Amino acid sequence: MADIPSHHIIYGTCTDFVTGETLTDTDDERIRQRLARLLVEEKGYPKSALEMRRRIETLFAGQFVASKIAITVQHNGRRCLIIRYAPGSLVTRERPAVAAARVLDREYRIPLAVVTNGQDAELLDTETGEVLGAGLAAIPSMAELAAMFDGLRFVPFTDPAKCERELRILNAFDVEVCCVGGPCALPRAPEGRGGE
Repeated sequence: MADIPSHHIIYGTCTDFVTGETLTDTDDERIRQRLARLLVEEKGYPKSALEMRRRIETLFAGQFVASKIAITVQHNGRRCLIIRYAPGSLVTRERPAVAAARVLDREYRIPLAVVTNGQDAELLDTETGEVLGAGLAAIPSMAELAAMFDGLRFVPFTDPAKCERELRILNAFDVEVCCVGGPCALPRAPEGRGGE
């Protein structure tokens, strides 16, 4: 394992519940794994419907940001829902979640987004930004998503100016400033200001 300075407590490694990959075991990763188990074991999704750890990379004004999407949910061959996890307030996570759902898939706006801190959650309409439900129970089950599917709008989001605006929102909201006062980046990485 690489010796990378981190402000996260690292417990070793863990196995991803969905993919079987070996991952760095942190408090945040444990919550992401609990969310994946919730979707499969309680909400009825097959593992094949879940994409883990998608990223949207942005670079504006010299600031490189990798925006993370914990889980993307597919149904009938379409991405329907993204889940973004971060500790803290849900309200401050709503706008970047909507932005991520609008630009992740180049063919259409993903219609639903969930923001969660692992204890609470909000389900969002990514067209309007409206909160459709609150609490972990608001995350739709596979049966609920299937029932909603025909009413979901998979509208192309292709206007370059609007796409850039959403990417700028992600870049501004998702920059990580760690405990040493700068953006978190891997050592010797070309982006950000990583330690040497």
